[in-house]
Amino acid sequence: MPEAESLRQVAHSRAPLSTWVGIVLLFALFGIIVLAVIGPAPRGSTYEEKRAKKRMENLKTVRDEAAKALTTYGWIDKKKGIAHIPIDRAMELAAAELAQRKPAPAGPIATPEPQVAAAPASNAPASPAPGVSPQTSPAQPAASPPAQTPVSSSPAASQPPPGTASPVPGKTP
Repeated sequence: MPEAESLRQVAHSRAPLSTWVGIVLLFALFGIIVLAVIGPAPRGSTYEEKRAKKRMENLKTVRDEAAKALTTYGWIDKKKGIAHIPIDRAMELAAAELAQRKPAPAGPIATPEPQVAAAPASNAPASPAPGVSPQTSPAQPAASPPAQTPVSSSPAASQPPPGTASPVPGKTP
């Protein structure tokens, strides 16, 4: 019987070894398949090079068109009689036109009146802030004054909101 037990021990000891050999062979087979598929693929980055070349051609075309528009005479709309001239000539004409004009002082800048955040409680008109002079120019105000809301005759409207009347500290009723 000792032979039967030794055969079982040998069989049990060889089973894990054959499992590991099978796993290693599967990984090797998978690696060979991957190399066979990826190996013949091209290794260059021609896609990005093509895109860069196309972008450079587009940039050159746009710059050439801009240079042509800025340095030549041509029609913008022939029916309306609108033409374009070279930028250098346009700057000369604009400088000559501005040189013929007399310098004039700038007009006063109208500042907008400060807007009131809440409507005043009394019917008296709001007075301007101190130091602000009323506008004498015929300019329209930036915003119209807020419309007055009608006063309700309910007693709840005349009462102050709760929590505004607080007792004076140190005095008890």
